[in-house]
Amino acid sequence: MAVHVFGGGRKPECLEGTHTVTGRTWKLHTERPQARGSKDLLIVAAQHCVWYDECGESEKVPGKKYNCNYTGPPKPLAPEGHDLLTELCPGYDYGSRNLCCNVDQLRTLKGSLQLPLQFLSRCPACFSNLMNLFCELTCSPRQSQFMNATQINESNVLEVQYYIGQTFSNAMFNACRDVEAPSSNVKALSLLCGKDAKDCNATNWIQYMFDINNGQAPFPIIPVFSDFPVAGYIPMNNKTYGCSEGLEDGSGPCSCQDCTKACGPKPVPPPVPPPWTINGMDAMTFIMWISYTAFLFVFIGTVVAAWCYRKRTIMSEYEPILDSNNPLSLNSDNPDTVKASCYETLGERFENTLRVVFSFWGSFCVRNPGLVILTSLALVAISSGGLFYMNITTDPVELWSSPGSQARQEKDYFDSHFGPFFRTAQLIITTPLNSTFIYSPYIGGSDVPFGAILDKDILDQVLDLQLDIEALVAMYEDQNVTLKDICLAPLAPYNDNCTILSVLNYFQNSHDVLNHSKGDEFYVYADYHSHFLYCVSAPASLDDTTALHDPCLGTFGGPVFPWLALGGYDSTNYNNATGLVITFPINNYLNDTVRLGKARAWEKEFIRFMKDFKNPNLTIAFSSERSIEDEINRESNSDISTVVLSYGIMFIYISLALGHIHSGRRILVDSKISLGIAGIFIVLSSVSSSLGIFSYAGIPLTLIVIEVIPFLVLAVGVDNIFIIVQTYQRDERMPQEELHQQIGRILGDVAPSMFLSSFSETVAFFLGALSNMPAVRTFSLFAGLAVFIDFLLQISCFVSLLGLDLKRQEANRLDIVCCLKLQNDQETRTDSILFRFFKKCYAPFILKQWLRPIIVAVFVGALSFSIAVVNKVEIGLDQKLSMPDDSYVLQYFKNMSQYLHTGAPVYFVVEDGLNYSSLEGQNAVCGGVGCNNNSLVQQVYSASLISNYSTIAFTPSSWLDDYFDWVKPQSTCCRYYNATGAFCNASVVDPSCVHCRPLTQSGKQRPVGDDFMHFLPMFLSDNPNIKCGKGGHAAYATAVDVYPNNTKVGASYFMTFHGIMKESSDYIDALKMARMLAENISQSIDHKVFAYSVFYVFYEQYLTIAYDTAFNLSVSLAAIFVVTTVLLGFEIWSAVLVCVTIAMILVNMFGVMWLWDISLNAVSLVNLVMACGISVEFCSHVVRAFSISMKKTRVERAEEALANMGSSVFSGITLTKFGGILILALSKSQIFQVFYFRMYLAIVLLGAAHGLIFLPVLLSYVGPSANKAKVLAANKRFLGTERERLLNY
Repeated sequence: MAVHVFGGGRKPECLEGTHTVTGRTWKLHTERPQARGSKDLLIVAAQHCVWYDECGESEKVPGKKYNCNYTGPPKPLAPEGHDLLTELCPGYDYGSRNLCCNVDQLRTLKGSLQLPLQFLSRCPACFSNLMNLFCELTCSPRQSQFMNATQINESNVLEVQYYIGQTFSNAMFNACRDVEAPSSNVKALSLLCGKDAKDCNATNWIQYMFDINNGQAPFPIIPVFSDFPVAGYIPMNNKTYGCSEGLEDGSGPCSCQDCTKACGPKPVPPPVPPPWTINGMDAMTFIMWISYTAFLFVFIGTVVAAWCYRKRTIMSEYEPILDSNNPLSLNSDNPDTVKASCYETLGERFENTLRVVFSFWGSFCVRNPGLVILTSLALVAISSGGLFYMNITTDPVELWSSPGSQARQEKDYFDSHFGPFFRTAQLIITTPLNSTFIYSPYIGGSDVPFGAILDKDILDQVLDLQLDIEALVAMYEDQNVTLKDICLAPLAPYNDNCTILSVLNYFQNSHDVLNHSKGDEFYVYADYHSHFLYCVSAPASLDDTTALHDPCLGTFGGPVFPWLALGGYDSTNYNNATGLVITFPINNYLNDTVRLGKARAWEKEFIRFMKDFKNPNLTIAFSSERSIEDEINRESNSDISTVVLSYGIMFIYISLALGHIHSGRRILVDSKISLGIAGIFIVLSSVSSSLGIFSYAGIPLTLIVIEVIPFLVLAVGVDNIFIIVQTYQRDERMPQEELHQQIGRILGDVAPSMFLSSFSETVAFFLGALSNMPAVRTFSLFAGLAVFIDFLLQISCFVSLLGLDLKRQEANRLDIVCCLKLQNDQETRTDSILFRFFKKCYAPFILKQWLRPIIVAVFVGALSFSIAVVNKVEIGLDQKLSMPDDSYVLQYFKNMSQYLHTGAPVYFVVEDGLNYSSLEGQNAVCGGVGCNNNSLVQQVYSASLISNYSTIAFTPSSWLDDYFDWVKPQSTCCRYYNATGAFCNASVVDPSCVHCRPLTQSGKQRPVGDDFMHFLPMFLSDNPNIKCGKGGHAAYATAVDVYPNNTKVGASYFMTFHGIMKESSDYIDALKMARMLAENISQSIDHKVFAYSVFYVFYEQYLTIAYDTAFNLSVSLAAIFVVTTVLLGFEIWSAVLVCVTIAMILVNMFGVMWLWDISLNAVSLVNLVMACGISVEFCSHVVRAFSISMKKTRVERAEEALANMGSSVFSGITLTKFGGILILALSKSQIFQVFYFRMYLAIVLLGAAHGLIFLPVLLSYVGPSANKAKVLAANKRFLGTERERLLNY
C-alpha cells in the first residue's frame, strides 16, 4: 500500500511527461518518518522493488534499454536464470529467489560487466565486492531500502539514486586499487575509472561506472555515499572482503602484485655505499699523498746520504761501476782475469749470434738489391691481394659484441625465438613558441594549463607532417615501398593500420576527430582538450566519457601511453608537455635481406624527407634505425681527407728529416727524399699485407683498424728507419771495409734493438687478441702482424734500398733525379744538429747531479696523481661522440635525453623447458591468485617498487595471467563453435558459440594439462575488442614460442620497461641490475631466465672493461718483459726497468684521461694497447744502448745511450707523430678529436718524456751493471780499430 505524505503544505509538482518523485522506504510500524525539508516524499511498503524487467530503448546510450518502473514485491526468477544468477551473484540466492530482476536484466548485467570481469577477476575479493555492488543494485529484493527512482517516464526508470555505505565503497576500492592489467603495465583502474589510477578513489570510480558517458550505463545512477541513514534510506553496506582475504567459495587471497596488503614489507634498496674517504678526503688521494710524501722523504734522504758518503770518502759517482780495488774491474790492466757469470756469457753469445746473423743478412741485402726488392714486392703483392676479399664491419653489434659473449648469445636466442627487436623511426618535436594557454573545463574544476606544443594549430601541423610521412614512397629494386609494407601492425591481417606511437593517435590520426567538439553558441562542452585529458589517463579506453564519445585507442588497435608520446612534462602533468614524440616501429628481419632492404630503403627516404622539411613553428629532431650507421660511414668518408693530410705532413717531414745536409751545394745529393718515400711505402705495404692476409682468412676489418694501425705502424716503422739511417750517418767506415760490409756491421749493431722492440710489440699485440671485445681483438691481430711484417721489410727491402741510395750519394748523383750527377766534391762528414744537441747539451743537462732528483720527484709525483684518479675515469662511450659534429643525430640525442620519459623495453625471457601445463610451472611464473610469492612476475613487480635502484620502471606484462583471465568461464572471451571447435570471437553473435570451459568449480580453476594447450592458440590469435579486452594477439603474439602442432610452450617472455636512461652509467646500471634480477629469478624458480634489451649487446663490454683493460695491459707488459729479457741477453733487471717505465706511461695515460674527460671504452682500450706498443719504442732502444755501452759509470752510460738513441727516437717518433697528430684536431669527427687527437698526443708526449727524460735518469741511478762478457767481447772486437781509439778517448 502506498501512502503519499506531502510536507510544508505544498502540492506535488508535475512536469510535462515526467514525474519527479522523491521518496523513501517505509516499514509498517509505529516509527514516524523523518521529513526531508520541503521535498515531497513517497512512502511505500517495505521489501519492494524499484524496477523489474527491461522496457524502452535508452535515448542517451544507443543499444541499451531502460529498466521498467515497478514498485511491487519481488518476483520469482525463472529457472533458466538460476545458473546465470549463480554465475554473476554467487552466494546471493536471496532465499526464495524472489528478485527485482528477470533473466534479461541478468544478461544485460553480464554483458555490461565483461570488461571489469576480465580485468578485476584476477583478484577474487575485488571482483566479489564489485559484483555485490551491482547485484544489489540490479536484483536485490530490498531495493527500496537503498534506491530511489528520481525520474520516471511512463514505464521507464530514467534516473535513480543509489545509497551506498561509505565503508562499503572504500572497502571495495581498497580491494581493487592495486589490481594490475598485465598486458598494458598499468593498474586496472586506469582502464576502468575514467582517469589515471593514482587519481582514482572510491567516490569517482563508482560515479564513473554509473555515468551514462561511460557507454555502459543506460541511464544515470546517482550514488549517495553515507554510513548512516539519509532521509530514511538505509545505505547498502553489505559485507566486503579485503584483498588479502580468501572467499567462502574457496578462492584464495589476491596476489601481492594485485594487493599490497598481501605482500610482506616493501622491498628496501640497499643503502648507497658512501664514498671511500679518510679524514674527509678521497681515500685514494689521501693514500697517494702519504705515499708520495714518504717516497720523497726516503728518496731525498738516500740521495743526501749518498752525497755525504761520497764527499767523506772522496769518491765520486762518476768513478767506475765496479770497485777499482777489485781485480775484476773493467779498467783493470789485465782484462783476461775478468770472469763473467754463466748468465752474462749466455747473454753475450746470444747477442753475438744475433749480431752475426743480422750482419750477414744486411751485407747480403746490399749485395743483392734486385733479388731482395723484387721478392719483397712479390710477397707484398700476394699478401695485399687479399684486399679484394676485404669486408669492413660497420654493424655496431658485430663491432662491439663478441659472438661468444653472454649478451650476444642472449640476443641470438631472443631473435631466433621471438624475432629481432623492431626497428624505429622517431621524431621529437618542439616549438619555438613559448605561449602557454589555459583550458577551463565546462563542468567546472580548476583551470588546466596547456603547453604551446599542444595548441590545436600546432597539432594540426604535426598531424600533417605525420600523414606526409605515412604517405612516403621509397624505391627498392624498382618496387615501391610504403610504410604499410614494413610497419609493425599487431592486429594484421584483421587490422593493417601501422603502429604509430603519437599523441595524435588519441584522435585516430584524423583532422576531423582532432577538430571534433560539442557545444552551443555559449559554451563548448567538450573538445580536443577534454579528450586529451581523458586519454592520457585511460589510453586504452574506447570512449572518452565526454560529450564527444571518441575513442582513445590508436588506429592500430593498441593504447598509446602518454609517457611514450609526450616529453618535457613534470610528474604526470602531461598537459604541461613541451615536446611530442612520434615513433614509427618498423618490422625487423633476421635472415630476410629483401624485406630488410625495403625497410632500409624507406628509412633512407624518411631521412631525406626530414632533412628537407621546414616549418617555422616546429623544431624537429629525428632519427631512424640506420641513422647511426649512416653517420658513422659518412664520418669515416669525411675523415679520409683529415687522415690523408695528417699522413702527408708526416711523409714530408720524414723525407726531409732523413737526409743529413752537409752543405747547401750538396743538398740534392745528401737529401733522402726518395729513401724516405720508399720507407713510408714499406710501412704502408706492411699495413696492406696485414689487412690482406687476414682478409684471406675471412676476418672482417673494422674502422678502428683502418684508422689506427697506419698511425701505429708509422710510429714504429719510421723510428726504425731513422735508427738505421742515422746510425750509418754517425758511423765511420773502417779501413778496407766495403759499403755492404759497413751496412751489414751497422745492421748487426742496431737490428737486435729493432728486433727487440718489434717482436715485443708483436707478441704483446697478439696476446691482446685474447680480449673478448671484437674491436680490440681485431685491432690486436692486425697490428701485431703489421708491425712484424714492417720489421721484416725494413731489414730486407729497406736495407737494399739504403745500399742503393748510398751508392747514389757516393757517386754524387742527385736524389730523385739520379741520372744527373754533381761535379766531384769531397764529402765532409759531420754529426747532425739534433745529434750534437743531444750529445753536447741535452744529455749532460738532464743528468746533472742537482737535476736528477728533481726529475725523479716530478715523475713520481705525476705517477702518484695518476694512481689517485685511476678509479675516477668514467666508463662508457657517450653516443654523441660517435657522430660528426655537424650530424643531425646530435640534436636527436640531445632531445632524447631531455624529453623522453621512459627507457628501453626489457624482456625477461624464460628459456624453453618450463612446463606451463602444470600448476607448479604456472605458479613459478604468474602473478595472480595462487602464484608463488617469489614467482617471476612477482619479483619483477617488487623490483618496480624500487625503480630508482632496480631501474625497472613498471610491472611486467604477463601473457600467462591474461590468459587465465581470458579463459575463465564467466568471461565471454573464450568461446568456440560447437559444431567445428573453431575459435569464436567475443564480438560474434551466434547461438552455436559456447564457452570453452564449464561454469563449474573445476571449470573456474586454471587450465592445466591438455586444456592449457588447447585454448592457448585461440588466446594468442584473439584480437581485443569492446567485449573482450584480454585478447592476446596484439600484446602477446610474439611473446610465446609455441611448439609445432601446439603441443607445448617453448620459450616465452615477460616485458616491462627500464627507467629513464641518459648517461652511459645509467645504461650500465640498468644492464647490471636486470641481470642480477634475472639471476635471482632463475634461482627461485629453478629454471633459466635471462633479461634482454636491445642495448645490452653494446653496454655489456663495460661490465668487464676495467678487468679487460687490466688483463690486456698486464698480458702485454708480461710479453714485453719476457721478450726484452731474452733479446737483451737475459738481462732481467733491464727488462724490469723497461716494463716499469712503460707501466708508468700507461698509468699516466689514465691521469690524462681523467683530466681530459676521456672515458674508458673499447676505443680508448685499443689506444692504451697501442700506447703499450709505442712505449716500447721510446724505452727499449735507450735501455739496450745503455746495456751495451762501454762507458765506466752509470751516468756516463746513460748519457751515451741518450745521445746515441735519443736523437733517433725523438726525430723518428716524437716529431714524426707530433705533426700528424695536430692535424687530427681539425677533424669533424668528435671521436677523432677526443680519442685520437687527445690520446695520441698524450701517448707521444708521455712516451717522449719518460723515454727521453725519466728513463735515462732512472738508469743513472739503478741501471744494470755492465755485462762483463759483453764488454770483453767488445774490447776484442774493436781491438786495433778506430772504435777502440774512440772508446778510449
